[in-house]
Amino acid sequence: MNKTIWLATAALTVLAAPALAQTTPAQSPTPDSAARAPVPTGPVQSAPEVDATQQGVLVFEPAFFADSRPDTALDMIARLPGFGFNPGDNGTRGYAGAAGNVLIDGDRPSSKSDGLDQVLRRISADSVERIELIRGGAPGIDMQGQSVVANVVLRRTVTVERVLELNTYMYPDGYLGPIIAGSYSRREGENSIEGSFSATTDRTDGTGEGFRRRYDPSGALIQDADLVLWDRFRNVRGTGAIQRPFAGGSLKVNGLLGWFGSESSQDVLIRSGAGIDSFNDEDVESVNSELGVNWTRDLSPRLGLELVGLQRYGAQDYVGVSESGPNSSTFSEDSSQGESIGRAVLRFRPNDRWAFEGGGEVAYNFLDSATAYEENGVQIPLPSSSVKVEELRGEVFGQATWRPSPKLTLEAGLRVEVSEISQSGDSDLTKSFVYPKPRVQLTWTPWEGHQFRLRAERQVGQLDFGDFVASADIDIGQVEGGNPDLEPDKTTLLEAVYERRFWGEGALTIMAQHGEVEDVVDIIPLTGGFDGVGNIGDGSFDVLETRLTLPMDKLGIPNARLQARGSWVHTEVTDPLTGETRRFQGNQAFGCGVNFNHDLQGGKWSYGFDHGCNIDKGRLFRVREVRSLYQEPFITLYAQWKPSADLTIKIDYANIADRELGYDREIYAGPRDVSPVAFREVRRTTMSPWVFVQVRKSF
Repeated sequence: MNKTIWLATAALTVLAAPALAQTTPAQSPTPDSAARAPVPTGPVQSAPEVDATQQGVLVFEPAFFADSRPDTALDMIARLPGFGFNPGDNGTRGYAGAAGNVLIDGDRPSSKSDGLDQVLRRISADSVERIELIRGGAPGIDMQGQSVVANVVLRRTVTVERVLELNTYMYPDGYLGPIIAGSYSRREGENSIEGSFSATTDRTDGTGEGFRRRYDPSGALIQDADLVLWDRFRNVRGTGAIQRPFAGGSLKVNGLLGWFGSESSQDVLIRSGAGIDSFNDEDVESVNSELGVNWTRDLSPRLGLELVGLQRYGAQDYVGVSESGPNSSTFSEDSSQGESIGRAVLRFRPNDRWAFEGGGEVAYNFLDSATAYEENGVQIPLPSSSVKVEELRGEVFGQATWRPSPKLTLEAGLRVEVSEISQSGDSDLTKSFVYPKPRVQLTWTPWEGHQFRLRAERQVGQLDFGDFVASADIDIGQVEGGNPDLEPDKTTLLEAVYERRFWGEGALTIMAQHGEVEDVVDIIPLTGGFDGVGNIGDGSFDVLETRLTLPMDKLGIPNARLQARGSWVHTEVTDPLTGETRRFQGNQAFGCGVNFNHDLQGGKWSYGFDHGCNIDKGRLFRVREVRSLYQEPFITLYAQWKPSADLTIKIDYANIADRELGYDREIYAGPRDVSPVAFREVRRTTMSPWVFVQVRKSF
């Protein structure tokens, strides 16, 4: 009861703050978006415009993208120099935490299940009036907790779009993976109606061939086996949305319905050494749905209200079977999950220097899962095999943005999360959490083309409901128990960013981070000899990342650009078994990527490549195993032809190096802190190159 009273009081306080601030006299009308009157600083084809009133905002007009002839808003986002697109994470519970870093007319899409990339793909480039790149915050813009966001501003004229896509994956063995997709939309001012459908059947890198070799502790080969992998998946989904004036504001209703099914198998064929052949098969079938409602209204020229309601539901069936000679095992799971969200936000902008935002969110989430595991027909008890996990979570938040000068912006906010997670079934346990999450960011643009951003933030992770329930990795014969005794990790983050804009389209960004993490989530031993997810204490990390967008005009290749990124990550945590310092689970110490694109004849032709040059994928630490992940670089070449404004044909030649995937395992005779290595296992598989043909026709 005390928690309920506290939460309600905090919500009223945050919501009341902007209303009390209305006593501040208005100074100028509210702009339509963050940058209303940009001032050109160079030829629009080679440089963005800069908002003279707030230099942290860059404005990209359609002419900036003319040389590449983009089809969609997503194509335009991909061409923003120095911007890394983040679609968000629809698996995150709640509304705020799932946000990506792109807004549409100053707001995020009201759907969670429909990916941000899919929403942008359905907006034609002709519908975009401009794109604003907002770095470090701007009054009147909800940054969604991001340091940099792109705001896609749509035209207010009548726009009708009909698009049909016929795409196909083509493999050397003759297999085809077709995709058919279509969309329709009509926009007129604040009114819009849109719908889309897609259907596909294909395979993944789960189809291929390779080997599994085992060595004794001295390095002698004790078993050599061939691997034959096979998989297929099918996916059908449809979306719809309508927006109309309602009750003095604008109401948008969106829906989604999807079905997914997949089957995969693995044959292990022993070629030498002890052991017998084995076969694994996995089947998954799932459905998901969503209904969302978003209503916004201007209560005054400087005060706006937004209400969001969202309901999601999904169900999944899984069966995994493993057979080896006379022995067999079966793991099955039947689960359903859902989410209900209600959210209210009040935004107040007394003048062009200040903006306030406050609100609250309430969410109910559940996962109801029943698992079973048997060996040779005999049921094996698993920790937390049948569990229903429920979470009731509330969050209140308030933030202020202050721009004392065009060169300086300060953003400060506080979120307070209150949650109660309860479990029933094999374990009955209830836990309550209260977490304040303050955030402050300073953005300074001392000179044209130079910007510094400093951020300090308290972050709280989310517990994965799947960790409460038993699970299995049939491919390697590993079963993991569920653990009801979990707490989310908490991170204190410090970040510094320097950004340099040059040569019109050029951008260099250097970012450094330091984080102190409490209650690191990792793998711990459970009763019954199983592994499970648990908390192992405190840790820390340091990150150095650099991104470069280099226009090639001055280097003799007009209308071409090279993009490169590199990141170095150092993490430390104490291993719960050995007591030694090691990296976080799966920590990738170094990562990099390079891509190049070149537009010809005003975008009629274009070509390029993408090279994921990093191969370090980190290590996984279990009670009886250390696994080093291995993945060779992924390389793609592409060519694109636009014979007319309404037709695009693109061909990707992907995985051209026929990369190897796999891992190296050290398997111990018992817990690895007290037991010797029993054997080492090396696994490598390859999937053939493929060609992806895309045909997009608008009507």
